[in-house]
Amino acid sequence: MEHNQLILSAKDVNIQFNLRGKVLHAIRGIDLDLYQGEVLAIVGESGSGKSVFTKSFMGLLDANGSITSGTIDYYGADDGKPIRLSDLKKEKDWLKVRGHEIAMIMQDPMTSLNPVLKVGRQVRETLLVHNPTMSKAEAKQRVVEMFQRVGIPEAEKRYDCYPHELSGGLRQRVMIAMAMVCKPKLLIADEPTTALDVTIEAQILRLMKELRDETGMSVLIITHNMGVVAEICDYVYVMYAGKIMEQAEAFELFDHTMHPYTKGLLDSIPRIGQNAERLHTIPGVVPNLLH
Repeated sequence: MEHNQLILSAKDVNIQFNLRGKVLHAIRGIDLDLYQGEVLAIVGESGSGKSVFTKSFMGLLDANGSITSGTIDYYGADDGKPIRLSDLKKEKDWLKVRGHEIAMIMQDPMTSLNPVLKVGRQVRETLLVHNPTMSKAEAKQRVVEMFQRVGIPEAEKRYDCYPHELSGGLRQRVMIAMAMVCKPKLLIADEPTTALDVTIEAQILRLMKELRDETGMSVLIITHNMGVVAEICDYVYVMYAGKIMEQAEAFELFDHTMHPYTKGLLDSIPRIGQNAERLHTIPGVVPNLLH
């Protein structure tokens, strides 16, 4: 694959959590490069460290977690100067990065929205923080347009709904609209289609592709859905127990799987026309990272 400009580079990143005096090594020596306009997937089963790793790009690690070594550099800033994300400590420094530079669609839309604020206002607030000169009316119009683009029916009406008045799928789409409304240069999508049915999933994936083509945005998708990988991704990292097991271009990964763990993931996908036999499972259990 021809590479554009490098937008994010992680080198030998180690992340650990302190749990009541014990140390959990969640991420162990990971390297990752993401280029402008590329859609990259990190694939692995639950607990493999995918979300922890990507939350470190946004300064969203839990209080007991820290990057103990390695570097994470972001190269997409407007002034052309790289930002060392792994060194940022102050919230005001992170606020310059979050939203306009890097945005994230969280895994759980149920807990990510403020229950006492109308959803339209929450998305509008994101827009106004990064565009202080924009009027509230203009911001509202932009939000309603984005609601329509992510497939929220009766967008104008839904703008004035509280989160509890929306279904899980609609809340997920509000989260996607919130992440995309500032047109970030890097979008991190943590299981972005979990709560959605397959038709809406296809619509959201198509929207991500459109925005990528329009703005040159890079997308980092965290998933265990190999169908999503085949549909949209250029490059794939396979993660297991805090380490990268295999990395390859998407089609190369499907055609020439090298690592037995990746093969296990691919074999466990249900297929149309499959006989009634049990699905393939990966034997054993994921190791306890405290040990």
